[in-house]
Amino acid sequence: MAWIIAATALVWIMIPGLGFFYSGLLRRKNAASMLWVSMVVLAVVSFQWFFWGYSLAFSDGANKYIGDLKYFGLKGVLDAPSIGSTRIPAIMFCIYQCMFAAITPVIAVGAIAERARLGPVLIFTFLWSTLVYDPIACWTWNANGWSFIMGGLDFAGGTPVHISSGTAALAISLYLGKRRGYGTERLAYKPHNTSYVVLGTVMLWFGWFGFNGGSALSANLRAVQACIVTNLAASVGGLTWMLWDWRLERKWSVVGFCSGAISGLVAITPGSGFVGAPAAVAFG
Repeated sequence: MAWIIAATALVWIMIPGLGFFYSGLLRRKNAASMLWVSMVVLAVVSFQWFFWGYSLAFSDGANKYIGDLKYFGLKGVLDAPSIGSTRIPAIMFCIYQCMFAAITPVIAVGAIAERARLGPVLIFTFLWSTLVYDPIACWTWNANGWSFIMGGLDFAGGTPVHISSGTAALAISLYLGKRRGYGTERLAYKPHNTSYVVLGTVMLWFGWFGFNGGSALSANLRAVQACIVTNLAASVGGLTWMLWDWRLERKWSVVGFCSGAISGLVAITPGSGFVGAPAAVAFG
Protein backbone atom coordinates (compact mmCIF):
# COMPACT_ATOMS: atom_id res chain seq x y z
CA MET A 1 0.00 0.00 0.00
CA ALA A 2 2.94 2.35 0.63
CA TRP A 3 3.73 2.38 -3.10
CA ILE A 4 0.18 3.47 -3.99
CA ILE A 5 0.37 6.28 -1.42
CA ALA A 6 3.59 7.47 -3.08
CA ALA A 7 2.08 7.02 -6.55
CA THR A 8 -0.88 9.20 -5.53
CA ALA A 9 1.51 12.03 -4.65
CA LEU A 10 3.37 11.50 -7.94
CA VAL A 11 0.17 11.85 -9.97
CA TRP A 12 -0.80 14.93 -7.95
CA ILE A 13 2.44 16.68 -8.88
CA MET A 14 1.59 16.18 -12.56
CA ILE A 15 -1.34 18.61 -12.27
CA PRO A 16 0.66 21.78 -11.53
CA GLY A 17 3.27 20.35 -13.90
CA LEU A 18 0.72 20.47 -16.69
CA GLY A 19 -0.11 24.03 -15.65
CA PHE A 20 3.55 25.03 -15.98
CA PHE A 21 3.81 23.29 -19.35
CA TYR A 22 0.78 25.15 -20.73
CA SER A 23 1.84 28.41 -19.10
CA GLY A 24 5.26 28.36 -20.72
CA LEU A 25 3.77 27.87 -24.18
CA LEU A 26 1.50 30.94 -23.91
CA ARG A 27 2.13 34.65 -24.11
CA ARG A 28 3.26 36.29 -20.90
CA LYS A 29 -0.04 38.08 -20.26
CA ASN A 30 -1.97 34.79 -20.20
CA ALA A 31 0.60 32.61 -18.45
CA ALA A 32 -0.76 32.88 -14.91
CA SER A 33 -4.25 31.91 -16.02
CA MET A 34 -3.26 28.32 -16.82
CA LEU A 35 -1.48 27.91 -13.49
CA TRP A 36 -4.67 29.12 -11.81
CA VAL A 37 -6.83 26.78 -13.88
CA SER A 38 -4.74 23.71 -13.08
CA MET A 39 -5.03 24.19 -9.32
CA VAL A 40 -8.67 25.30 -9.26
CA VAL A 41 -9.76 22.37 -11.43
CA LEU A 42 -7.94 20.04 -9.01
CA ALA A 43 -9.97 21.53 -6.15
CA VAL A 44 -13.31 21.30 -7.99
CA VAL A 45 -12.77 17.67 -9.02
CA SER A 46 -11.61 16.71 -5.53
CA PHE A 47 -14.95 17.94 -4.19
CA GLN A 48 -16.91 16.33 -7.02
CA TRP A 49 -15.12 13.02 -6.40
CA PHE A 50 -16.07 13.15 -2.72
CA PHE A 51 -19.63 14.26 -3.50
CA TRP A 52 -20.56 11.55 -5.99
CA GLY A 53 -17.80 11.08 -8.57
CA TYR A 54 -16.20 8.04 -6.94
CA SER A 55 -19.57 6.36 -6.49
CA LEU A 56 -20.62 7.00 -10.09
CA ALA A 57 -17.36 5.53 -11.39
CA PHE A 58 -16.56 2.71 -8.98
CA SER A 59 -19.66 1.68 -7.08
CA ASP A 60 -19.91 -2.10 -6.95
CA GLY A 61 -23.63 -1.68 -7.64
CA ALA A 62 -23.00 -0.08 -11.02
CA ASN A 63 -24.70 -1.17 -14.20
CA LYS A 64 -22.83 -1.42 -17.50
CA TYR A 65 -22.81 2.35 -17.99
CA ILE A 66 -22.80 4.24 -14.68
CA GLY A 67 -22.54 3.66 -10.97
CA ASP A 68 -25.19 4.30 -8.34
CA LEU A 69 -24.94 6.54 -5.26
CA LYS A 70 -24.00 3.79 -2.82
CA TYR A 71 -20.83 5.66 -1.90
CA PHE A 72 -22.34 9.18 -1.98
CA GLY A 73 -20.16 11.46 0.14
CA LEU A 74 -17.70 8.53 0.45
CA LYS A 75 -20.09 6.82 2.84
CA GLY A 76 -18.75 3.37 3.63
CA VAL A 77 -15.48 3.86 1.71
CA LEU A 78 -13.01 2.60 4.26
CA ASP A 79 -10.99 -0.59 4.71
CA ALA A 80 -12.96 -3.03 2.56
CA PRO A 81 -11.08 -4.43 -0.46
CA SER A 82 -11.38 -2.04 -3.39
CA ILE A 83 -13.12 -2.79 -6.65
CA GLY A 84 -9.83 -2.14 -8.43
CA SER A 85 -7.77 -4.65 -6.47
CA THR A 86 -8.21 -6.70 -3.32
CA ARG A 87 -4.61 -5.83 -2.41
CA ILE A 88 -5.52 -2.28 -1.36
CA PRO A 89 -8.46 -0.88 0.66
CA ALA A 90 -11.24 1.11 -0.99
CA ILE A 91 -10.16 4.40 0.61
CA MET A 92 -6.67 4.07 -0.89
CA PHE A 93 -8.05 3.23 -4.32
CA CYS A 94 -10.44 6.19 -4.01
CA ILE A 95 -7.77 8.85 -3.46
CA TYR A 96 -5.48 7.34 -6.10
CA GLN A 97 -8.24 7.42 -8.70
CA CYS A 98 -9.16 10.95 -7.60
CA MET A 99 -5.85 12.14 -9.05
CA PHE A 100 -6.75 10.64 -12.44
CA ALA A 101 -10.15 12.28 -12.31
CA ALA A 102 -8.53 15.63 -11.50
CA ILE A 103 -5.85 15.71 -14.17
CA THR A 104 -8.23 14.75 -16.99
CA PRO A 105 -10.21 18.03 -17.17
CA VAL A 106 -6.96 19.97 -16.65
CA ILE A 107 -5.76 18.47 -19.94
CA ALA A 108 -9.04 19.39 -21.63
CA VAL A 109 -9.28 23.00 -20.45
CA GLY A 110 -5.94 23.80 -22.02
CA ALA A 111 -8.14 24.49 -25.04
CA ILE A 112 -9.56 27.61 -23.37
CA ALA A 113 -6.15 29.29 -23.20
CA GLU A 114 -6.32 32.95 -24.24
CA ARG A 115 -9.92 32.82 -25.45
CA ALA A 116 -12.39 32.11 -22.64
CA ARG A 117 -13.46 33.50 -19.28
CA LEU A 118 -12.13 31.53 -16.34
CA GLY A 119 -15.19 31.58 -14.06
CA PRO A 120 -17.37 29.26 -16.17
CA VAL A 121 -14.52 26.72 -16.14
CA LEU A 122 -15.51 25.80 -12.59
CA ILE A 123 -19.07 24.86 -13.59
CA PHE A 124 -17.88 23.13 -16.76
CA THR A 125 -15.39 21.04 -14.78
CA PHE A 126 -17.98 19.78 -12.30
CA LEU A 127 -20.53 18.93 -15.00
CA TRP A 128 -18.02 17.40 -17.43
CA SER A 129 -16.51 15.20 -14.72
CA THR A 130 -19.99 13.97 -13.79
CA LEU A 131 -21.40 13.46 -17.28
CA VAL A 132 -18.29 12.36 -19.20
CA TYR A 133 -15.35 11.23 -17.09
CA ASP A 134 -17.21 9.21 -14.46
CA PRO A 135 -19.22 7.12 -16.95
CA ILE A 136 -16.15 6.39 -19.10
CA ALA A 137 -14.14 5.40 -16.02
CA CYS A 138 -17.01 3.10 -15.06
CA TRP A 139 -17.07 1.50 -18.54
CA THR A 140 -13.31 0.96 -18.53
CA TRP A 141 -12.24 0.10 -14.99
CA ASN A 142 -15.35 -0.95 -13.09
CA ALA A 143 -15.82 -4.73 -13.20
CA ASN A 144 -19.47 -4.12 -14.17
CA GLY A 145 -18.65 -1.74 -17.04
CA TRP A 146 -19.46 -2.81 -20.60
CA SER A 147 -15.92 -2.28 -21.90
CA PHE A 148 -14.40 -4.18 -18.98
CA ILE A 149 -16.84 -7.07 -19.52
CA MET A 150 -15.93 -7.20 -23.22
CA GLY A 151 -12.27 -7.60 -22.28
CA GLY A 152 -11.07 -4.08 -23.05
CA LEU A 153 -7.50 -3.47 -21.87
CA ASP A 154 -6.59 -0.01 -20.63
CA PHE A 155 -3.88 -0.20 -18.02
CA ALA A 156 -3.57 3.42 -16.93
CA GLY A 157 -6.08 5.66 -18.67
CA GLY A 158 -5.78 5.87 -22.44
CA THR A 159 -9.56 6.06 -22.80
CA PRO A 160 -10.87 7.70 -19.58
CA VAL A 161 -8.01 10.20 -19.40
CA HIS A 162 -6.40 10.89 -22.76
CA ILE A 163 -9.11 10.17 -25.34
CA SER A 164 -11.84 11.82 -23.30
CA SER A 165 -9.78 14.94 -22.54
CA GLY A 166 -8.51 15.23 -26.12
CA THR A 167 -12.02 14.92 -27.53
CA ALA A 168 -13.29 17.46 -25.00
CA ALA A 169 -10.50 19.88 -25.94
CA LEU A 170 -11.45 19.54 -29.61
CA ALA A 171 -15.11 20.20 -28.79
CA ILE A 172 -14.17 23.26 -26.69
CA SER A 173 -12.00 24.61 -29.52
CA LEU A 174 -14.76 24.19 -32.08
CA TYR A 175 -17.30 25.81 -29.77
CA LEU A 176 -15.13 28.81 -28.89
CA GLY A 177 -13.96 29.28 -32.48
CA LYS A 178 -10.75 30.83 -33.73
CA ARG A 179 -8.73 33.15 -31.57
CA ARG A 180 -8.92 36.86 -32.33
CA GLY A 181 -6.14 37.62 -34.75
CA TYR A 182 -5.94 34.06 -36.03
CA GLY A 183 -3.70 33.86 -39.11
CA THR A 184 -2.07 37.22 -38.45
CA GLU A 185 1.33 38.23 -37.14
CA ARG A 186 -0.32 38.97 -33.80
CA LEU A 187 -0.57 35.26 -32.98
CA ALA A 188 2.74 34.24 -34.55
CA TYR A 189 4.47 34.20 -31.17
CA LYS A 190 6.96 31.88 -29.54
CA PRO A 191 6.55 30.34 -26.07
CA HIS A 192 7.15 33.09 -23.55
CA ASN A 193 9.04 30.94 -21.04
CA THR A 194 10.88 27.84 -22.21
CA SER A 195 12.03 27.17 -18.65
CA TYR A 196 8.38 26.69 -17.61
CA VAL A 197 7.93 24.23 -20.48
CA VAL A 198 10.96 22.23 -19.29
CA LEU A 199 9.85 22.41 -15.65
CA GLY A 200 6.37 21.20 -16.58
CA THR A 201 7.81 18.35 -18.62
CA VAL A 202 10.08 17.29 -15.74
CA MET A 203 7.12 17.26 -13.32
CA LEU A 204 4.96 15.31 -15.79
CA TRP A 205 7.67 12.77 -16.61
CA PHE A 206 8.46 12.30 -12.92
CA GLY A 207 4.80 11.94 -11.99
CA TRP A 208 4.10 9.50 -14.81
CA PHE A 209 6.01 6.80 -12.92
CA GLY A 210 3.17 6.95 -10.39
CA PHE A 211 0.56 7.29 -13.13
CA ASN A 212 1.58 4.10 -14.95
CA GLY A 213 3.58 2.25 -12.32
CA GLY A 214 0.96 2.89 -9.67
CA SER A 215 -1.77 1.46 -11.88
CA ALA A 216 -0.44 -2.00 -11.06
CA LEU A 217 -2.00 -1.27 -7.64
CA SER A 218 0.88 -3.09 -5.98
CA ALA A 219 4.67 -2.90 -5.69
CA ASN A 220 5.30 -5.83 -8.03
CA LEU A 221 7.12 -6.70 -11.25
CA ARG A 222 4.30 -5.31 -13.38
CA ALA A 223 4.77 -1.93 -11.71
CA VAL A 224 8.50 -2.06 -12.41
CA GLN A 225 7.93 -3.03 -16.04
CA ALA A 226 5.40 -0.21 -16.42
CA CYS A 227 8.01 2.25 -15.14
CA ILE A 228 10.62 0.90 -17.55
CA VAL A 229 8.43 1.21 -20.65
CA THR A 230 7.17 4.61 -19.49
CA ASN A 231 10.67 6.04 -19.27
CA LEU A 232 11.75 4.41 -22.53
CA ALA A 233 8.75 5.62 -24.55
CA ALA A 234 9.23 9.17 -23.25
CA SER A 235 12.94 9.12 -24.10
CA VAL A 236 12.43 7.81 -27.63
CA GLY A 237 9.52 10.17 -28.21
CA GLY A 238 11.57 13.20 -27.16
CA LEU A 239 14.57 12.20 -29.27
CA THR A 240 12.40 11.47 -32.32
CA TRP A 241 10.62 14.83 -32.23
CA MET A 242 13.88 16.69 -31.58
CA LEU A 243 15.64 14.97 -34.50
CA TRP A 244 12.76 15.75 -36.86
CA ASP A 245 12.92 19.37 -35.76
CA TRP A 246 16.64 19.42 -36.53
CA ARG A 247 16.10 17.79 -39.94
CA LEU A 248 13.42 20.31 -40.92
CA GLU A 249 14.82 23.50 -39.38
CA ARG A 250 18.48 22.67 -38.74
CA LYS A 251 18.33 23.58 -35.07
CA TRP A 252 17.82 21.76 -31.80
CA SER A 253 14.53 22.49 -30.05
CA VAL A 254 14.00 22.03 -26.34
CA VAL A 255 10.25 22.61 -26.78
CA GLY A 256 10.27 19.95 -29.49
CA PHE A 257 12.01 17.49 -27.18
CA CYS A 258 9.52 18.20 -24.40
CA SER A 259 6.56 17.83 -26.76
CA GLY A 260 7.90 14.53 -28.04
CA ALA A 261 8.55 13.18 -24.56
CA ILE A 262 5.00 13.92 -23.46
CA SER A 263 3.65 12.38 -26.67
CA GLY A 264 5.60 9.22 -25.89
CA LEU A 265 4.21 9.17 -22.35
CA VAL A 266 0.65 9.52 -23.60
CA ALA A 267 1.13 6.82 -26.23
CA ILE A 268 2.48 4.19 -23.83
CA THR A 269 -0.05 4.78 -21.04
CA PRO A 270 -2.87 2.35 -21.96
CA GLY A 271 -0.46 -0.47 -22.78
CA SER A 272 2.19 0.20 -20.15
CA GLY A 273 1.23 -2.80 -18.06
CA PHE A 274 0.99 -5.17 -21.00
CA VAL A 275 3.96 -4.54 -23.33
CA GLY A 276 7.72 -4.99 -23.15
CA ALA A 277 10.63 -2.65 -23.79
CA PRO A 278 10.85 -3.20 -27.61
CA ALA A 279 7.21 -2.17 -27.96
CA ALA A 280 7.92 0.93 -25.89
CA VAL A 281 10.49 2.02 -28.48
CA ALA A 282 7.84 1.68 -31.18
CA PHE A 283 5.35 3.66 -29.10
CA GLY A 284 7.92 6.39 -28.58
